[in-house]
Amino acid sequence: MTDSASLTTTGDLPPISALSAPDLQVSVREVFGIDSDMTVPAFSVRTEHVPEIDPAYLFDHDTTLAILAGFAFNRRVMVQGFHGTGKSSHIEQISARLNWPCVRINLDSHVSRIDLIGKDAIVVRDGQQITEFQEGLLPWCLQHPCALVFDEYDAGRPDVMFVIQRVLEVEGQLTLLDQNRVIKPHPWFRLFATANTIGLGDTTGLYHGTQQINQGQMDRWNIVTSLNYLPHAQEVGIVLSRMGISPDDREARRTIESMVALAELTRAGFMAGDLSTVMSPRSVIAWAENEKIFKDTAFAFRVTFLNKCDEAERGMVAEYYQRCFNKSPLSK
Repeated sequence: MTDSASLTTTGDLPPISALSAPDLQVSVREVFGIDSDMTVPAFSVRTEHVPEIDPAYLFDHDTTLAILAGFAFNRRVMVQGFHGTGKSSHIEQISARLNWPCVRINLDSHVSRIDLIGKDAIVVRDGQQITEFQEGLLPWCLQHPCALVFDEYDAGRPDVMFVIQRVLEVEGQLTLLDQNRVIKPHPWFRLFATANTIGLGDTTGLYHGTQQINQGQMDRWNIVTSLNYLPHAQEVGIVLSRMGISPDDREARRTIESMVALAELTRAGFMAGDLSTVMSPRSVIAWAENEKIFKDTAFAFRVTFLNKCDEAERGMVAEYYQRCFNKSPLSK
């Protein structure tokens, strides 16, 4: 067993190939503060592809166990939830504490099959131009001990999704037809995804551009966990922690509690169909950070969230602010 402090090394970071397999077992209870007897493989060497550790990060119990199962038992894990809830950062922060190299690919509509697989490119060798195949990120990651995270998985193009479908299986091999090559996954390659919807497309109007996912492909994800908005006290704790505010600072805590209460009102308004814009935990943190810059809670609220809202809905959002802070956000 070891703790997170002993998992890192100092000095220049070595390349990803420094270790071909995890050489430690860490305690989930000790490293992540979760009451579980599970142990998870980890690397003793921190390489260039390992995310930076956020010491203030708070781990959600269910989501953390699901992601850790992905690392420990080579399960394909999808994290679903509303925007701003920290789906991608959850995977990254676990990866950071395991010293597990992590690569994120955002599957927006511009990512093509060629981007993932690779393409022929002109390179200069010995003073001469030649055409050479350059691998994309997918075959590169498959051949290394790293965690590959597909962000915005439900926004991927259909041709891209079918490329991914084959590697979703634990022993899924990637065939490069142009190269007459079959790539077998590295034993410590891991695959994760984050999505706003659950493969059924956008039913709320909030996530334009998301698509329905082939159910045969959804069936290949071994674990699907939901990370949605946290209970009030937990979200307050996260913002306080991120801002470096002491829990004993009562005035600052009251302000953060009011901010989170307002965010919860916007979420209830969205669920009821009254609002089209939702204040995510990311927005609350941005509001708190802007308040620290401007020293004005109302002005920080206007530039962080209110100005993003539809003009027809700003009156209702201003009313939410009035309820939480006993004054209008529009007053000078």
